[in-house]
Amino acid sequence: MSARSEPFAFTLALGDDALIAAQRLAEWTTRAPEMEEDIALANIALDQLGAARLLLSYAGELEGAGRDEDALAYLRDDREFRNCLLVELPDGDFAVTMAKLLVLSAYQLPLYTALAGCRDERLAAIGAKARKESAYHLDHAALWVRRLGDGTEESHRRVQAAVDQILPYAHELFTAQPDAPVDPAALRADFDAAVGAVLAEATLTVPDSAWMPAGGRDGLHTEHLSYLLAEMQVLHRAHPGARW
Repeated sequence: MSARSEPFAFTLALGDDALIAAQRLAEWTTRAPEMEEDIALANIALDQLGAARLLLSYAGELEGAGRDEDALAYLRDDREFRNCLLVELPDGDFAVTMAKLLVLSAYQLPLYTALAGCRDERLAAIGAKARKESAYHLDHAALWVRRLGDGTEESHRRVQAAVDQILPYAHELFTAQPDAPVDPAALRADFDAAVGAVLAEATLTVPDSAWMPAGGRDGLHTEHLSYLLAEMQVLHRAHPGARW
């Protein structure tokens, strides 16, 4: 991969992470367990969507092929997306969604913080904005994981099952990219410290599993992404160029 294409691939992957996460979180609208949580998840989805727009717009400029944020979001097939597998997984029950948000935000917070100090001025500006939002997302997810883990026997059982299911997907997030503006591998220690502290306070255990699903960064996705894209892209594909 050339030095020119590395920033594009890196920026596209981050934009795809945020876009798919936004779509999944938005599925909770009107379905969250309480009204305040409904509003909170909708706001987090909007934060992710805002980051996705900035990242995909910049990715389009880096690519130099005339594709804007809409073209990258709505006119690619699943094999062309570079999001991690974590964000495309179905919502599951509320515990699964909180476990996913905990992992994603514990990854995005040190990532965006590091980006805020990188040499690329556009990525630095995006990182400076997004890190504040990620800090809130992490606080929100941590609050719920603690409440569920240290709650009833049933809530503890379900959130432990969610952590057991979700945490193996974190490994893909930290695949080394030494030529990228920020090497994700350098962020693993911060992630482990943040997630480990939350799980300990929630009386939850870190799953002992060698399973490390991956492939999203190479365009190899689960079947879930195809269904998500079909719903997300149908309007734009049916009415190309349509505007509100």
